Amino acid sequence: MEDKIRAYVLENFLFTDDQNALVDSESFLEKGIIDSTGILEIIGFIEAEFNVTVEDDDMVPENLDSVNNIVAFLSKK
Repeated sequence: MEDKIRAYVLENFLFTDDQNALVDSESFLEKGIIDSTGILEIIGFIEAEFNVTVEDDDMVPENLDSVNNIVAFLSKK
């Protein structure tokens, strides 16, 4: 799961396959990797790839603002 999320962010937002370009604990928003529109793209990816529904209440940085946060969120789902 972590590898798929990491690969998606690297490919679609950082336009690289360099694993060193992304630290799993870094905030996407604080580092300028993803903006609010990008978060919506990540939600679409999560829903399609992992067959989960991200509810409105789930759309908070604690769930979606880093690779680690997304993995923890999906583990709870």
